[in-house]
Amino acid sequence: MSEPVILTVRRDFAASPERVFDAWLDPAQARRFLFATSDGEMQTVEIDARVGGRALIVERRPGGDAGHRLQFEVIDRPTRLVFLFAADPAEEGEWTRVSIDIAATATGCTLTLTHEMNPQWAAYEDQTRSGWTMILDSLARITE
Repeated sequence: MSEPVILTVRRDFAASPERVFDAWLDPAQARRFLFATSDGEMQTVEIDARVGGRALIVERRPGGDAGHRLQFEVIDRPTRLVFLFAADPAEEGEWTRVSIDIAATATGCTLTLTHEMNPQWAAYEDQTRSGWTMILDSLARITE
């Protein structure tokens, strides 16, 4: 059996841990950065921000709708957020796990995102890393 693919993306923010953390769970803010692309139009942002709660984010893109599903496992404001994650073309139940750790710094905070993917998704590693990097850059624009 192959080992899971574990990728990590880290970014510093000139914003408080609370502000950065809260953006992940607020639909009005999430629609501005979470899975949002420059050529897409956000269609659905539903977030049930509780342990066991789910989120559905759908963006209409030139190639068709891109759906993203989350199920929250840990919500520990403002330091830790863990959710199961699936994006099209994954089927319901084909989850990967995303952990977000936020640590206060003298100038704001540092966010470390760790995405644990099943080996079957290894071909998507570079695309996934680029996607999370773009998401964190967009998050910085709305929180700083």
